[in-house]
Amino acid sequence: MSRSPGRKQENHKISRELFVLTYGALVAQLCKDYEKDEDVNACLDRMGYSIGIRLIDDFLARSAVKKCRSYSETADMIAQVAFKMYLGVTPSVSCSSATGNEFSLILDKNPLVDFVEELPAERASLCYCNLLCGVIRGALEMVHLAAEVTFLQDRLKGDAVTEIGITFLRKPEDRKHRK
Repeated sequence: MSRSPGRKQENHKISRELFVLTYGALVAQLCKDYEKDEDVNACLDRMGYSIGIRLIDDFLARSAVKKCRSYSETADMIAQVAFKMYLGVTPSVSCSSATGNEFSLILDKNPLVDFVEELPAERASLCYCNLLCGVIRGALEMVHLAAEVTFLQDRLKGDAVTEIGITFLRKPEDRKHRK
């Protein structure tokens, strides 16, 4: 098939509801495949990491963002641009360390849990949205920022909000700045 000249390639997006339902089915299957919650959490993190290392190219191309000069700019970019672009929500950002390398992304609403009421009692240590941690970690690694990303609070576990902690592993002076 040939395309008509001047016709733009269409971007196909799946609906958020379809993505959320598909994600729920994925987590349910992983829970069937693995007995331990830690194994499911690790698998979700690995999957997210793989997504993150590929997603960063799309993010940089579509958002046309400039280079971040600090960890706080990076955390703001993740919250205000990336989360909004891919999940349709904007978490608030708070710095939780005097050194300026630890941040929290606080989601009042987490779209990945729209159709989940609560975790089963036998899955109390399951980190249902651990895919997000892997995505963030993978994307940051591709722009040469090593980080540890974990869930600090989770509404599915009875917390008031969902909170993702990001700890940048290198000190700002360890980063090489090129002019």
